[in-house]
Amino acid sequence: MTFAREELLAAALARLIREVPTRHVAVGAASPIPAAAVWLAKIGHDPGLRLSLLHRPRGNPFTEGTRELFDLTGQGRVELFFLGGGEIDGRANLNLIGTGDWPGSAVRFPGSFGSAFMYMMAGRTILFREEHSPRVLVEHVAHISAPGVSAAGVFRRGHAQALVTGRCVFRFHPERARFSLLSVHPGESVETIRAATGFAFDAADEVPQTPPPTEAELALLRGPVADEMRDTYPEFCARVWAGARAA
Repeated sequence: MTFAREELLAAALARLIREVPTRHVAVGAASPIPAAAVWLAKIGHDPGLRLSLLHRPRGNPFTEGTRELFDLTGQGRVELFFLGGGEIDGRANLNLIGTGDWPGSAVRFPGSFGSAFMYMMAGRTILFREEHSPRVLVEHVAHISAPGVSAAGVFRRGHAQALVTGRCVFRFHPERARFSLLSVHPGESVETIRAATGFAFDAADEVPQTPPPTEAELALLRGPVADEMRDTYPEFCARVWAGARAA
């Protein structure tokens, strides 16, 4: 059974989504793999799962865009969000500003926008970044756009659940502010992950391989999931699912 790396990552994310009963997930506009994961979880396991896909050409429930998303999240009605970062460190801090002295002018990242609010107020967050290298997964981020943990007495509704990269899946433990290695993708090992990671993490004596997508999951991804995503992510769908049936 052959599959694309994007399909492996979508299946891994979908399993994380299903770990906790979830009613409402929000996904940003530039996140095709998380979007595929949510559609996979929805179509394959939970038809009642609500997906708010920002900037979707059709079916977007928001009339005023991000402001409504923030309102829902502040009310506790968005249970899962996805975030990435130009830098991510071992305490699950995110840097979306840049590197170098403030304001991070050495290398500029896209900007924080609402990342801090969503990280604090969503019920849980799955961190996702395809690139897994010491320049992305660093010991300490240069600037904190969104904190992985907060001081005692600071209200926050949720924390990171996991970090999924192109090489592995990490579990985050907010009580210890530390990651542990949950699984490694095909071709990787604990040693290769440590060599490619700038922060320290915990690992068991034996770390399993990330399970591949099942035949049923691949059929869903290449069929109804691709159909749902084609309007919003046409280039992604054409690249990954060139043989998927036409919309």
